[in-house]
Amino acid sequence: MSASSATRASLSDYDRSIATLVTAFISDPFIRWMFPDAKQYLHYFPQVLKYFAGGAFDHGTAYRSEDFKAAALWLPPGVGPDEEAVATVMQEGVDPELQGDAFALLEQAGASHPPVAHWYLPAIGVEPMFQGKGYASALLAQGLEVCDGAHVAAYLEATNPANIPLYRRFGFEVVGEIQAGSSIPIFPMLRAAR
Repeated sequence: MSASSATRASLSDYDRSIATLVTAFISDPFIRWMFPDAKQYLHYFPQVLKYFAGGAFDHGTAYRSEDFKAAALWLPPGVGPDEEAVATVMQEGVDPELQGDAFALLEQAGASHPPVAHWYLPAIGVEPMFQGKGYASALLAQGLEVCDGAHVAAYLEATNPANIPLYRRFGFEVVGEIQAGSSIPIFPMLRAAR
């Protein structure tokens, strides 16, 4: 896949793009810490994506591969997750014994966003059978082209340490580690404006 085959995902692409991301995150350490049961994961994670990152579709900043094997949801400066809706889904879907740690971690993650204008990448993923074939790189390049065109920083939280080298290749740097109680750590990463 080349960067030219990454395309903007329209509202009509929503269901397929979310399904791709659900498949991509099936073994993500942090997400599966929150939703360890398969049925729980398949029911609630699509809702988390909708409220945490789905605003990308409303703003025309969702991207996908032409074959729907990969998707990336970018939120423009000043746009964030629907925190109230995410909290409602988590209260219903996350096991009660994990909720305190999960909410504490999300609060820390929200506070870790840079104080400067930035594009936020809350979700990027490639179906497992197609990982390592350039899909994520093409989607990152597409989103970062927009960031660079506006000379605005980019920010994400790596929920899987295995993905940090990829993000570093695109200029992101780890700026901390977030963990609460029994949670799996996540890693905020910032790419300065260019």
